[in-house]
Amino acid sequence: MIQSKTPFIVVLSLALTMMLGPFSMDTYLPAFPVIGESLGISQQAVSLSVSVYVLALALGQLIGGALSDRFGRQRVLMSGLAIFAFSSIVIGMADSLNTLLGGRAVQALGAGFTLVSVPALVRDRVAGRDAAKLFSMMGFIMVLAPGIAPGVGSAILALGSWHYIFFALAVYALLLVPLLVRVIFTGTGKVSRAKSPKMSLLARYKLVLSTKPALPFIVWQAASFSTLMMFITYASFIYQGHFGQSPSAFSMLFAANIVAMLIFNIINRVLLSRLPSLRILQLATGCQAVGIVLLVMAAFMEWPQYAFLPAMMLAIGSIGAISPNIQACFLEFFPTSGGTAAALLGAAQFGVAGLLSALSAMLPHTLEAVILAMAACGSVAYLMLARSVIKGRAAVEA
Repeated sequence: MIQSKTPFIVVLSLALTMMLGPFSMDTYLPAFPVIGESLGISQQAVSLSVSVYVLALALGQLIGGALSDRFGRQRVLMSGLAIFAFSSIVIGMADSLNTLLGGRAVQALGAGFTLVSVPALVRDRVAGRDAAKLFSMMGFIMVLAPGIAPGVGSAILALGSWHYIFFALAVYALLLVPLLVRVIFTGTGKVSRAKSPKMSLLARYKLVLSTKPALPFIVWQAASFSTLMMFITYASFIYQGHFGQSPSAFSMLFAANIVAMLIFNIINRVLLSRLPSLRILQLATGCQAVGIVLLVMAAFMEWPQYAFLPAMMLAIGSIGAISPNIQACFLEFFPTSGGTAAALLGAAQFGVAGLLSALSAMLPHTLEAVILAMAACGSVAYLMLARSVIKGRAAVEA
């Protein structure tokens, strides 16, 4: 059953579920010094929990995606929320680094089960341009999460111990259960998906990987998201270290990129009424390429901050239109294996971005090196753009 118009409550419920990911990654960031002091370890050791989480999140999506195609979205999603809530409580009672890292790994597996089910649920409901619109509407809500998560963590930390942050995450996950049951899995939100053939987990991934026209979108997403991940990793260094801004000014500068993503997201929703998803994806990737070229010029020509900022906003903001259209274009190829396909896309996105971000620590700690790393990721996305344009022209001529 395909619905051309999706109720806002359904969109909001799916977006709130997706927000579990950025909240679990960013809410505890302000507590790093306190966690290190509490556990008797360095902040660098605490930061290992981020790397562990990203890698386990990719694994959780790979496993959960195929399971959701085999056993249904509801079972896998609810299991993910239960795992997430339980492990969050364990982390909240952690008294050692091993417990923290182990808890974060299990928490990420639960989050992976949960997050990978959402794109599949979208694919079960709509396809093509309608799917891109739904992803865009969800993105409009979800893009706020990384911006407000550290503030939420700071507020909780002001009320008490850092442990409360993870207890709050557990409560958040548990509150999603009745919401999803009522809105998504019963009543008007319930949608019957196409019957998925019975096959093993490996067979499902083999099926997705053998769909060659869809594979460039995986590379496209990983490259674009890696550009964003590079910026997030080095944002503090760029604005506070290189440009010498205060923590409060940094928050405003960082928020400017969130605003840019929201603007691109709104423009994307308007354009989807007139243009196909692939065309908007090409235009948005072109904008990102222009932004990156300007960033390279800004870094090597030592532009002032007021000239540097718009270039960064263009390069990062364009992801607000790139990501939803990649998801829509990619999942269009998999009407009966949406969970497996979404898992592969998500795992590639987080796995590649996390690995490149970790490897970037070997680069010189300079603005030029950071921008060149972003440019390398962006150039791969641009190659995918060029490939899609050439393919499109060949199809028209044929």
